[in-house]
Amino acid sequence: MDSMNIRSGFAGTVGNTPLVRLEALSKETGCEILGKAEFLNPGGSVKDRAALWIIREHERSGALGPGGIVVEGTAGNTGIGLAHVCNARGYGCVIFMPDTQSPEKVELLRTLGAEVHLKPAVPYADPMNYQKQAGRHAASLPNAVWANQFDNLANRQAHYESTGPEIWAQTGGRIDAFVSAVGTGGTLAGVSRFLKERRPDVRIVLADPMGSALYDWVHTGTPTMSPGPSITEGIGNSRVTDNLAGTAIDDAVQVTDQAMVDMVYRQLREEGWFFGSSTGINLCAAVAVARKLGPGHTIVTILCDSGAKYQSRLFNAGYLASKGLVVDGSKAQSC
Repeated sequence: MDSMNIRSGFAGTVGNTPLVRLEALSKETGCEILGKAEFLNPGGSVKDRAALWIIREHERSGALGPGGIVVEGTAGNTGIGLAHVCNARGYGCVIFMPDTQSPEKVELLRTLGAEVHLKPAVPYADPMNYQKQAGRHAASLPNAVWANQFDNLANRQAHYESTGPEIWAQTGGRIDAFVSAVGTGGTLAGVSRFLKERRPDVRIVLADPMGSALYDWVHTGTPTMSPGPSITEGIGNSRVTDNLAGTAIDDAVQVTDQAMVDMVYRQLREEGWFFGSSTGINLCAAVAVARKLGPGHTIVTILCDSGAKYQSRLFNAGYLASKGLVVDGSKAQSC
C-alpha cells in the first residue's frame, strides 16, 4: 500500500483539487479556459480552504482551546466549511447568515450541527449587519472566536499557500490570466500574490456581479455600487476588505445575472457540469478575458461549488421569472 496516496482526515482532504478544461468555452475562444474544481473539496466549496486556515490560526494563537466555539457571519459556504472542521476537531459552531440566502444552505448547516441565526440583510455600515452581530456574539461567549473571514488574513494566506501554488504547478507556470469573483477577497488576493511573485505579467482579473462596488473600485479607485441587486450569493461587496486591500489587480469584468444564468444552464445541458452562480460569473468573466487577450492564451478560474445548494432558486424557473430572468443556455456565448 502506498501511504503517499492516503490523506489524513477532513483537513488532509482539503485542497489539491484538479484543474479541468472547459471544452466548449476553450474551443470557442481559442484559449485554454481552465477551472480549479473547488467543488471537490470535502465540504463542497472553495471556502473549505479558508475555514481550515482560519481555525488553525486560532488554534496556534491559543485563542481557541479544546471544546471551544467558532462563530462566523457568512452567506453559507464558509459556514459549511467551518462546521465540518469544527465537527472534526470537537468545536461548537455558530453561524449568522443574512436571511436572503438559499434555504438549502441553511438546512445543510443545521444538519451539520451548526447553530444558525438568520438576520435581516442590511449594509455593512449598519451595526445590525450579520457579520457585526457574529463578532459581538463571539465576544460574549467563553472560549469562543470570531472567524471574521472578511478581514482575517488567514483567509488570504490559505490561497497563497495552497491554491496559488497548485495552479502554478498544474499549468507548469504557463498561465496568462487568473479570474475570480470576490466576496471576502481571500481567493483572488492570495492567488494574485503567489502568481505575481512568480510572473508579474500574469493578469489578475476580478469578476463582479451587478449590485457590487468592486468593479468600479478596480477602475476608479473608489468602491461605488453598481445597479442591482443580483441573485448571486456570497460574492460582490460594498467595501474593500482587509483581505482584498493591497492586491495587484489588472482588470475587472462585470457580469449580469442573465449572462450568469445562461452560462450555468449551458454548462449543465451541454457539458454535464452542475455549477452554482459564482462559478457562472467566473466563467463568463473568463470568456471575456479570453476574447480580450485573443487565441492562444491560458486563463484559469475557480469552479466554486456545485448547483445543489441553489436548486430552489437558480434552478427554479419560477423563481428566475420572478426576477426577470429566463432560462436559455444558448445565450451564454454572448458573455
